[in-house]
Amino acid sequence: MTQQIPQPPYTEPELSGVRNFRDVGGLPTTDGRRVRPGRLFRSGHLAHATETDAEFLTSLGLHTIFDFRNGADHALEGADVELPGVRNVNIPLSDPADGREFWTMVRDGDLDQLRGILGDGKAAARMSSSYRGIIRDRTAEHSRVVHALADDSVPALMHCAAGKDRAGLSIAVTLLALGVEREAIVADYLESNAPHRRYRVRRSGTTQEARSPEVMELLAPLFDARAEYLTAAFETMETTWGTADGYLAEGLGLTPETLDRLRDRLLV
Repeated sequence: MTQQIPQPPYTEPELSGVRNFRDVGGLPTTDGRRVRPGRLFRSGHLAHATETDAEFLTSLGLHTIFDFRNGADHALEGADVELPGVRNVNIPLSDPADGREFWTMVRDGDLDQLRGILGDGKAAARMSSSYRGIIRDRTAEHSRVVHALADDSVPALMHCAAGKDRAGLSIAVTLLALGVEREAIVADYLESNAPHRRYRVRRSGTTQEARSPEVMELLAPLFDARAEYLTAAFETMETTWGTADGYLAEGLGLTPETLDRLRDRLLV
C-alpha cells in the first residue's frame, strides 16, 4: 500500500491587490483521488497586485499564468504585474457581458436604461447564453490550456478580470478533465460569491440613484456566480457532444494518454 505523505495545512493568504485568489487543491475526483495542492490556482487580475502580493505569488513557484482578459480589460485595468521566471500567456475569451457599449451602459446608464437591458431576467439570460457560447465556440482556447497543463505548465494560475466567469469556466473545464466530481466543481465556482472575493461593481456618478438598491439588484446577475450559469455550460457540452466525455475527447481533442498525463501532474 502506498503511504500518503501528509500535506501541511493550507492557509489562504490575505492579498490586498488581487481578489478572488484560491488554490483549488483538495477537490475530490470520482475515482477517490484529489487535486494536488499547490498546482492549480485561480484569481482575479494581477494588475493591481502590491509588492507583498507579488512576493507571495512568486513564492508559489508558478510556471505559467493564463490571462483570459481581452484588450478592453487590459485598457481598463492595466497589464498584470510581472513575476520573475513566470511565463505569461494571454488567451482572450469573450466576456460574459461582452461589448463596450453594454459595459458603458452598465457603468453609466440611468435606472430606466438599466431596466431595459437587464430587467425581467435579461441579465441572467445573457450570462447563461454567454457561458453556452464560450463552451461551444472556444474549444480551441480551452484545448490549448488543458494540453499545456498536461505537458509542462504547472504550477499554473488562471485569471480573468474578476476570476469568476472566464477563469471560472476554464477552471471548470480543467477540473472536468481531471475527473473532479461535478458537485465539487460547482461548489468551487460558487466560492466567488464570498464577500471578500467579489469583484467591485464600478458605477459612475455620485447620486443616490447610481447605486440604489434597485440598480444593484439589476446588476447582481452580472456579478454573481450562479449555479444556473455553470449548469448551462455543462448542458451545452451534453447537447453538442453527447456527454462531458464527448466534449473532452471530440471538442478539446484530449486523448486518454493526454488525460493520464494531466492527472499524473495535478492529482494525488
